[in-house]
Amino acid sequence: MRCIVHLSDLHFGRVDPALLAPLRARVASMQPNLVVLSGDLTQRAKPAEFRQARAFLDTLPAPRLVVPGNHDVPLYNVFQRFFQPLDKFRRYISPDLEPTHVDGEMAVVGINTARSSVFKGGRINEEQIARVRGILCPLPVEVTKIVVTHHPFDLPPGHASRELVGRARKAMQMFARCDADILLSGHLHESHASDTRLRYKIDGYAALVVQAGTATSTRGRGETNSFNVLHIDHPRVKVERFAWNGVDFEPHDAAAYEHTADGWRKIK
Repeated sequence: MRCIVHLSDLHFGRVDPALLAPLRARVASMQPNLVVLSGDLTQRAKPAEFRQARAFLDTLPAPRLVVPGNHDVPLYNVFQRFFQPLDKFRRYISPDLEPTHVDGEMAVVGINTARSSVFKGGRINEEQIARVRGILCPLPVEVTKIVVTHHPFDLPPGHASRELVGRARKAMQMFARCDADILLSGHLHESHASDTRLRYKIDGYAALVVQAGTATSTRGRGETNSFNVLHIDHPRVKVERFAWNGVDFEPHDAAAYEHTADGWRKIK
């Protein structure tokens, strides 16, 4: 069995500092095999914000897998935005924008979807699709295959399709061929878990999409701060959400999913 803590949208520069110590303690108590952070570590990609994010990351259990988000690209400095978009992320967080973690039970692949050319949206390109294909396709089906992006491949009810990552449908075809199991993302500041069969009609395939809310930002968009914990015991996954109650992060809701002949389905 593997345990993944999934954090997203920390937004240093706009965090509630009262949440940091309880979040750190709760994450440590889970004794995760991997901590995943799916982008937007900062609010405006300023050096001070990246330093604060780095200091917080260093208090979390290792190993950690971190990908950038659109807020990690400078907004107002036009030169940096277009010619050095993720230089500060590389300097303060990690030189690897697309990290990978593989062990005997799971393979977790990060994809950088942040782009200079758009302020909010994100994209995946042909080279990235080929890279992920090369990692995931050779792995046996017994290994749980997980993709981490900031921008989502599927959406909770009420969201417009323009909020999907660009080239999502092309990537989903590759995920189906490689039997990718779980897609982790952030960006929306809204927690959600479901399978992809309604949006993507792919015979014999449906991935499990797990969307994390914001763990620490004051910009909650109507949802309390939260994070996800995935308990993976192939072919089953339990997704548990921990939500802030004003004092601590406590278990709020959970759902279990199982891999079947036509993809992932909720079982309870």
